[in-house]
Amino acid sequence: MAKKKKKSEEIENEDEEPLVDFEEDFIETFEEDFEDDLDLEEELDLLDTEDISALEEEEKIIDKDEEKKNLFLSCGIHIGTKLLTGDARRFIYRQTNYGLYVIDLTKTEERIKIAAKFLSKYIEEDSDKVIVSSVRRYGKEPVRKFSEALSCRAIVDRFIPGTLTNPNIDTYIKDASVVFIVDPHADKVILEEAKHARIPVVSLFDTDDTLSGIDLAVPANNRGKKALGLAFWLLAREISLELGKIASEDDFPYTLEDFTSNIIPLYKQQQ
Repeated sequence: MAKKKKKSEEIENEDEEPLVDFEEDFIETFEEDFEDDLDLEEELDLLDTEDISALEEEEKIIDKDEEKKNLFLSCGIHIGTKLLTGDARRFIYRQTNYGLYVIDLTKTEERIKIAAKFLSKYIEEDSDKVIVSSVRRYGKEPVRKFSEALSCRAIVDRFIPGTLTNPNIDTYIKDASVVFIVDPHADKVILEEAKHARIPVVSLFDTDDTLSGIDLAVPANNRGKKALGLAFWLLAREISLELGKIASEDDFPYTLEDFTSNIIPLYKQQQ
């Protein structure tokens, strides 16, 4: 029995080894490439899901078919930050050895469906009722493609104060009924203005975000380019189903790649 137990422990240790080695290699590489001190925001921008998705390859989160599960995990939509707010705690599955919080993807999938039902009530052809905005560079292409697919108003440049509240300026949007943003931190200007205008806000919601001003949160990695592409692709597809634009998911005319930014992270350009 002792021999069997020892062998079992060896097998368990073998399974864990790649995870530890990977984290050490990643940390060493990160430190070598970036000797200057980085704040958390800069560090998270540099994390790419291609590098860290291996941390979660053993996850068993979604009770769907294996293909969907692998899609979610490979895009890193479940990878949060090293910070956890009280508002985000309800969406957490666990914490990795590297210190990143992992989002429960059953909650992500559930909220995507809820958000799709909500947004579909406001979306109309050639109207400005739904405003989709992102100042994050990886969020711009997903926002543009989402707006193209559903005829929404996209704002991917600097948001002009007064756009939702001041009818005397040229950028004023008269018919705005709901705002959809990528990141409560990065998109704080439009978030604050939507609060003053009493316009409901839907937002992707990472582990370091708070619910202040957010009416409907969709827990997801809102920094990684693959994660953002997946979130907007899934939402656009689900809304198209709600609106009756397509009869099934297979009929959605856009691919995940269409929604994913093709910007190469700076640290990869320097390699």
